[in-house]
Amino acid sequence: MSMSELTITKRRLLSGIAMAGAVAALSACSEEKSASAEQPVPAVSNETTASTTSAEMPKSDRDVDMEAALKPGPLKEMALGDPNAPVKIIEYMSMTCPHCAHFHETTFDAIKTKYVDSGKAYFVLREFPFPQDTASLAAFMLARCTTEDKFFPFVGMFLKQQRAWAAPDNGDVRAAMLQLSKLGGFTQETFDACLTNAKLAGDVTAVRDRGAQEFGVNSTPTFLINGKAYSGDMSVDSMSALIDSLL
Repeated sequence: MSMSELTITKRRLLSGIAMAGAVAALSACSEEKSASAEQPVPAVSNETTASTTSAEMPKSDRDVDMEAALKPGPLKEMALGDPNAPVKIIEYMSMTCPHCAHFHETTFDAIKTKYVDSGKAYFVLREFPFPQDTASLAAFMLARCTTEDKFFPFVGMFLKQQRAWAAPDNGDVRAAMLQLSKLGGFTQETFDACLTNAKLAGDVTAVRDRGAQEFGVNSTPTFLINGKAYSGDMSVDSMSALIDSLL
């Protein structure tokens, strides 16, 4: 991210996070879901989901260099489980993507309990806020401004309340984010300080750019699992089937 881009991002976050980016992301994701029901392979767009039945094995999009992918980027890795577990999972997600929210509401906890907590899988979450989606960028920045032990709960809270803050009825995304952030321990002062941290904004953007440039990520959620890339939401059964096949 250039200095001019950082200045623009800082100004947007200060002046009241643009709602257009969040609405565009939410709309694109919803449209893609409808398209995927008609086509076996989702079209490439900002945010997609792969249609899978509950017991269907997910199909990979491509191979990835997992050793390279597991190397940390500009920010400390936010991960759960044993790094030496036989199954390595990296999720690239957007905070304004409904399919990402659905995965974390319906699948993530079960997979964490069944595989991560048992030492079978290592799970890494990485930021992928699309360009111009300052709402997603801001939400990720706030998550990074919490303590490490609160990162995943904070992300989960924002995903569960996604539409309430990303597309509030009154259009005031910033106020909605502030209200929710206060539940996570923020004050007005710490909220403002976090969202005006230009270095953090640049680092979060760099995580996204690395995912796109080095590992071909162009939709959310995208999972890199043991050398394969999978785009789209997964059910508990389909992700379990995939993980079981790797154990």
